[in-house]
Amino acid sequence: MLSRRVNEPRTPENFVLRGFFVWRPKRSCHKLVSSFGTGKISRYNGPFPRREILQVMQHVVVKIHEQVATLLLDRADTCNALNPSVIEDLRQAISDVHQEKRVRAVVLTGSGEHFCSGLDLQVLREISELPMADAVQQWHALWLQLTELYEDVLRLPKPVIAAVDGTATGAGFGLALAADIIVPTEQATFCAVAVRRGLVGGATGSLLNFRAGAAVAARMLLTGTPVAAQEAYRLGLCCEPVDATQIWVAANEIAVQCSQAPREAVQATKRVLNESIGETLMMQLSATAADSAAACTTESATEGIRSYLESRDPQWP
Repeated sequence: MLSRRVNEPRTPENFVLRGFFVWRPKRSCHKLVSSFGTGKISRYNGPFPRREILQVMQHVVVKIHEQVATLLLDRADTCNALNPSVIEDLRQAISDVHQEKRVRAVVLTGSGEHFCSGLDLQVLREISELPMADAVQQWHALWLQLTELYEDVLRLPKPVIAAVDGTATGAGFGLALAADIIVPTEQATFCAVAVRRGLVGGATGSLLNFRAGAAVAARMLLTGTPVAAQEAYRLGLCCEPVDATQIWVAANEIAVQCSQAPREAVQATKRVLNESIGETLMMQLSATAADSAAACTTESATEGIRSYLESRDPQWP
């Protein structure tokens, strides 16, 4: 299946894939293997399709089988929290599957027992400890990078299915909402938690309003309380929940269904959904970076981040 030229060193760059997709990332990739040798998709324990190529980046694993690519967040030890490096890996992966013609649909999921716990609060604490002028610049850069990730998912002309197990919190909830379809497990929960940290989840709010309407967005954004999968299904946020052992199968089945339609029709339909029906969404996402960054400079935000890291109740100023 994999071959290399005679007398050349045995490195991933020298291998040629016969009949399958070869990933050639611009940066951060360090390993190429030909099986599901590392990581797992949520708690799925069933058989994976054979003859797959797995690409390991620093924080994202890319698996491609036939016409479906799976992007796996690979920071299970942090519940797949997002930091600038993770966001950059995701954006690179999305860019590359965009360019790969054989890929017709994408499944986005997380390793371990959780989809994504949101922004890495350790990064938020580091920024909050900077001098004010530097902190403002870093806050804006972080939120801008996050909203650009959401826009990348929205603008990808291939259907994206988020397979959500465990928690999808804050920016992780926003990442799931940026996908076209959400397939949750029965244990999945969704939470727009920013307000309880003294922050403003502007981008997540815009996506939530786009997907479920203002009433649902107001309830979730202002209370910051988690919503279970069955309730999210009732609200129209996601598909009917499935057993955790079947999450990848269910998401992949939808991806395959999407890939059976003509490429041009699927691309045009997604463009209509995200750019015509949701014509103000992109403008809202661009505007939220500044609002979210400004909220991070307040005393409430500093106390919210610090209290969470110290596992105590916040003492709001």
